[in-house]
Amino acid sequence: MKLENPSQLQWQFSHRAEQMQSSAIREILKITMRPDITSFAGGLPSPATFPVEHMKTAFDRVLTQQGKVALQYGPTDGYLPLRQWVADSLSTDGAKIVPEQVLMVSGSQQGLDLLGKVLVDEGSKVLVETPSYLGALQAFALYGAQFESVPSDENGLLPETLDGIAQGARMLYSLPNFQNPTGRTLPLERRIKLVETCARLGLPLIEDDPYGALSYRNAPLQKMLTMNPSGVIYMGSFSKVLTPGIRLGYVVAPTPLIQKMEQAKQATDLHTAQLTQMVVYEAIKDGFLEQHVPTIRKLYGDQCEAMLGALQDFFPAGCSWSKPEGGMFVWVTLPKQIDTGTLLAEAVEKIKVAFVPGAPFFANTPERNTMRLSFVTVPPAQIRVGIEALGKLIASKL
Repeated sequence: MKLENPSQLQWQFSHRAEQMQSSAIREILKITMRPDITSFAGGLPSPATFPVEHMKTAFDRVLTQQGKVALQYGPTDGYLPLRQWVADSLSTDGAKIVPEQVLMVSGSQQGLDLLGKVLVDEGSKVLVETPSYLGALQAFALYGAQFESVPSDENGLLPETLDGIAQGARMLYSLPNFQNPTGRTLPLERRIKLVETCARLGLPLIEDDPYGALSYRNAPLQKMLTMNPSGVIYMGSFSKVLTPGIRLGYVVAPTPLIQKMEQAKQATDLHTAQLTQMVVYEAIKDGFLEQHVPTIRKLYGDQCEAMLGALQDFFPAGCSWSKPEGGMFVWVTLPKQIDTGTLLAEAVEKIKVAFVPGAPFFANTPERNTMRLSFVTVPPAQIRVGIEALGKLIASKL
């Protein structure tokens, strides 16, 4: 028997599924995979930084020496030697982190999802920066978060504004280092004030830090986790310093929260892949990152300088942009009359250049004259060509 119209799906989706929307960035990436497109859109690390041979050696060693363990199910909280490495790497004289505070996750995006599961109810208030990371907005919205945008400037969110908006909030989500999408860095004095204010208000503070190691010039600023380990939820990832394909991140938090996240993870995927955890530990346990990360910083720093120089040379008057000292992104603000969503379609069609419109990064009131540019996967000479073409297109709209 053959059913008629098999493509007509009649099943009823959940209310949550009905509210789901595709990531604007992921949809744009489908277009920018074309080889003729100069893409400033993706937040992808440069493949030139991937330590292929080193990872191959680590895989071979793990499979040769501990293959049966690596290919078996593992504990939900993660591979203990790697959790110990994370704890040791984050510990300071004034803030000791222990493995029981560390949960390994399948990429930091899973960490955001688990935080949404255990901290957010339908209608819960969640405080976010202006603008904020799109992936976090998606993760928390799925559980019914109602976002309150914290006033922010070119240096990040303004801690002094929290007293007026924090009542009833479940958490505050922040990206203090080379933020996605703006590239800005929260100054030390604001970090201190933010930690103190959240502690006084009893407000959980999420410190998402995937880019912190990618400083081009200066030593990274003090982590907020080390200022108050009992009040800060720290998120880290190996995607930007090793390889994103392994999908491995971690959450560091007070043990009662880690235990709840572990229970939620058991219902999601039981555990993060044992093999990749063991391989990453094998790859980094003898100090490899200390030699490898500076090469990433140098590459990205050169490409950032190329983009900033091209913006200065080719973008018309009335445009402004961030000047990041690390990370992967530059944030551009155009004259008010330009909608970058409309501009994107024309840029792809006419000049074969792509970027990410800024509107999806705003939790509430979007600023449609903004865009995010990523420079890390485009060579400097091509950056200049692409930015020159984009600058001319923008100038034609003024």
